[in-house]
Amino acid sequence: MCGPDPGELSAFLGEHTPFQTMSDGELAELAAHSSVVFVDRGEVIADYATQVPDEVWMVYSGHVALQAADGSTVDVVEPGGIFGYTPLLTGGGMEFVARATEPSTLIRLPGDGVRAQFAKPAGLAYLASSAWSPLPRERPTLVPVADGRPVGDLVTGAALVVAPDVSVRDAVVQMTERHVSYALIGLPDGEFGIFTDRDLRTRVVAAGLSVDVPITRVMSAPARRVTADLTAETVLMQMLESGLRHMPVTTTRGEILGVIEEADLLAASARQSFVLRRSIGLAADAAELQTAARRVTHVASALFRSGLNATATSSILSIVIDGVVRRALELAIDEAPDTPASGFAWLTLGSIARREAMPSSDVDSALSWRDELTPAAERLRAVARRTHAILDGCGLPSDSNGAIAASPNFSRSQSDWAAAARRWLEDPLVDKGIVLSSLLLDGRVVWGDAALHTVPAAYRRMRAEHPNALRLQRLDALSGRVRTRSLRDVLSRRGGTFDLKSHAVTPIVNLARWGGLVADVASASTPARLVAAADSGALTERDAATLGEVFAMLQRLRMAHQVEQLDAGQRPGDVVTMSELSPLNRSLLNDGLREIAAVQRRLGNAGIAAV
Repeated sequence: MCGPDPGELSAFLGEHTPFQTMSDGELAELAAHSSVVFVDRGEVIADYATQVPDEVWMVYSGHVALQAADGSTVDVVEPGGIFGYTPLLTGGGMEFVARATEPSTLIRLPGDGVRAQFAKPAGLAYLASSAWSPLPRERPTLVPVADGRPVGDLVTGAALVVAPDVSVRDAVVQMTERHVSYALIGLPDGEFGIFTDRDLRTRVVAAGLSVDVPITRVMSAPARRVTADLTAETVLMQMLESGLRHMPVTTTRGEILGVIEEADLLAASARQSFVLRRSIGLAADAAELQTAARRVTHVASALFRSGLNATATSSILSIVIDGVVRRALELAIDEAPDTPASGFAWLTLGSIARREAMPSSDVDSALSWRDELTPAAERLRAVARRTHAILDGCGLPSDSNGAIAASPNFSRSQSDWAAAARRWLEDPLVDKGIVLSSLLLDGRVVWGDAALHTVPAAYRRMRAEHPNALRLQRLDALSGRVRTRSLRDVLSRRGGTFDLKSHAVTPIVNLARWGGLVADVASASTPARLVAAADSGALTERDAATLGEVFAMLQRLRMAHQVEQLDAGQRPGDVVTMSELSPLNRSLLNDGLREIAAVQRRLGNAGIAAV
């Protein structure tokens, strides 16, 4: 196998931190004393728990996972990245293993040459930007708790705030002294900018800028921030979805309390969701994506077992699945060069779209494109078929009822979707209007222009403009009766099975969707729709709160059941054997089903006039 020649090796080193500032002669000398190593998938490159290294490794091609002693992945090194420098400089004491996740080409760099480079300004800046999260972590980590702990309770220590006229050098010195990986910059207008370790690597060192430039030149402003009253899990969702690793926390008056970092919110198991999303985004082909994505349900199980509640676990699982879907679609587009690369949107439907995914969730999808792309409809559907084929290999099966973007029913132009929505509103019983509209109302754009999802806009004034269609939605929501009689029989003999999704969760989801439509809220999560339904009077506050509590309980039962199935090597599903539930869970389930039936009964007795 041929690797880079000395000239290519020298050029590659000079393109990446912390070697950009080296002269051509210095790069040539470093390359001459370096060697190229080829490793197979799964091969251990270095075990830093058993050795004090005298070299540093750079990834030339492929990817390397840095794994803690328990086998969990704490980081993924991509081409141009280096590893092993911290144990080299500290003389060991770092318990992690570097393992190739695919066939990879590595550069073994001599320790003496690397030590000399790290003593220079660029090397020191690189160390300052990357040394805050060595293995193992220096501080304890927390898991967001199910009791709604506010994120303000997790803030430790005052925020590092620097003046806008300081240099990057001065800011990095203060960051190093405070052992934090960010600096906030107070701006004249009362806003704040933020400068992080990532900015130092990408905007300063990699860009070849001097560390004496003003920090305002390389900061991000205004910094996104959250108020201290938000729950830790809510902030976790925002950070995961946006890819941020730092979040300033303020009082309701806008005063900075501190900055929450990834480690403040996450245990090692939860951090895997960030690392996994990165691996998914870096997947070079379908096989690599499928290898990474097979860890999705494992991460969800680890999150739930570590104490994260079912609601937050479902949200994180949904966000990670979104990343898999996006990357699968991008790979499918790359494989079909004659397919338009823009002008259309991919919609995820169902529980994943509502951020309520379970390990058993399949992938429902739809496509919407600009009208001028209609001649390319079949090519777009072919891409959808390929996308779902990739997802199938990722362990994310397509919807068994055919609600996928490859079907003409679920792939239309934006005008056709809008026209279909009008037809469904005028006569919901034609063209499966109630079923299709329910699926599309749950839809969320995960790739492409969100404005191409035209169905929800047609439903936002349903109460005023289409009362008859709303009544039918209500009747449909009430048709999913809870099977209380059969359940009583099951409970009396503590045997039989029960489908938690079909016979308990779905009735709540449907009632919440109808209640949201009464409140002119089209697309939202089930809990958010229940709140909106109470605000609009569609449901009483008591009924909405009760359904919300029962929904959370059912999601917990479903997640616990499916995690147990995964641990046993079984395919996860929603059918539980009643005799295997604890007495407490049987009682909670029975009480919850009675509450759902009672709400349905009250709505049914109220009659259509109640709308």
